[in-house]
Amino acid sequence: MKGHWPEYVTEAAGLGVFMISASVFGVLLFHPASPAATAVTTGITRNALMGLAMALTAVGLIYNRWGQQSGAHFNPAVTLTFYMLGKVAPRDVLAYSVAQFVGGAFGMFLATQALRPWIGHPAVSFVETRPGPWGEGAAWLAEFALTFVLMTVVLTVSNTRRFARYTGVCAAACVFLFITFEAPLSGMSLNPARSLASALAAGDGTSLWVYFTAPPLGMLAAASVFVRLRGRQAVACAKLHHWNSRRCIFCEFQAMERAAVATKICQPALITGK
Repeated sequence: MKGHWPEYVTEAAGLGVFMISASVFGVLLFHPASPAATAVTTGITRNALMGLAMALTAVGLIYNRWGQQSGAHFNPAVTLTFYMLGKVAPRDVLAYSVAQFVGGAFGMFLATQALRPWIGHPAVSFVETRPGPWGEGAAWLAEFALTFVLMTVVLTVSNTRRFARYTGVCAAACVFLFITFEAPLSGMSLNPARSLASALAAGDGTSLWVYFTAPPLGMLAAASVFVRLRGRQAVACAKLHHWNSRRCIFCEFQAMERAAVATKICQPALITGK
């Protein structure tokens, strides 16, 4: 694990930056005293601008040199799904998840300190993800559906050679569309660590169960369908962007697994001479 610390730090920093970005644009677009909020009067236009800001943030995080190395998960649900697909080592899934939760919380802490008192205004509310007027049930179904779609897009594009390099762009496009049109229903989380970070800053754990259960289950369901249709061997790697020269700890893990299997097969043959 010591040798993989750059990837762990990147995952923590990545979600931390994402939370800072969400906080800054949340204040700019939704706080009543902000000139941008005054200029943009319709809710869907604000959501679209917020979606664009977060999509561009995601693209920057995925395609920068550090995101290229870590795989740019920034989400425990994503890491867990690739682990269940056999693409992430057990030690790395734990370290990635801890890093994502810690990084998100720390990023939100920094944003809260820098943006007080505006970030605490009810119109911004620490950019929390909360169920909309239809309640927790509708929010859970929405989060499940969105994460199912997102993971389906990621697995399909990243494992199609012609389009694999555009996986990050496609994922960011999903973020833009989801925030624009779905945010009023569930707050558009997709990410347990992202929701917990805002909840800690706000001191409000209401409905966290929605964001801790729906995203992982939605992504795991998408992975199950993908494997059923195309087979487990169709999933190449856990990186969102593999068209680069940065090292890949996931490919290293798979190579070690194949070597271990080969050793188990060869050892009896060496002993028996067959």
